[in-house]
Amino acid sequence: MIPATASVRSICIIITALISIFILHFVGLYAGENYPNSLKVTATAYNSLAYQTDGHPTIAAWGDKLKPGMKAIAVSRDLIPMGLTHGAKVKIDGIAGIYNVLDKINRRFSKRIDIYMGNDIKAAKEWGKREVIIRW
Repeated sequence: MIPATASVRSICIIITALISIFILHFVGLYAGENYPNSLKVTATAYNSLAYQTDGHPTIAAWGDKLKPGMKAIAVSRDLIPMGLTHGAKVKIDGIAGIYNVLDKINRRFSKRIDIYMGNDIKAAKEWGKREVIIRW
């Protein structure tokens, strides 16, 4: 017969291991390490300025209100059927944080994202146009 303390100790070890696995799984998801899809796209940047939008610089295509500091992107319409729909969480390789799909790009573009940079015109110009890998 196994002493009761050994059984309790074994159960505690198993529970601790399961909790650790659970936490590591979700930390990995949050960090963008376990996203099932990835794609190389052209990435540009935009600001809350009327001349860079359709005339409503703080209202995104799905009706979301954009505010400086938000981690938001616009996607070309060919990416929407791939799962990059409104509210999708996107990791952009080389950039910290997780971005939300809140806007759409003009129909003439494909395989493109536009990173929202609030009112920081200098940052948007410095970003320019780059090829990046996105994960979602």
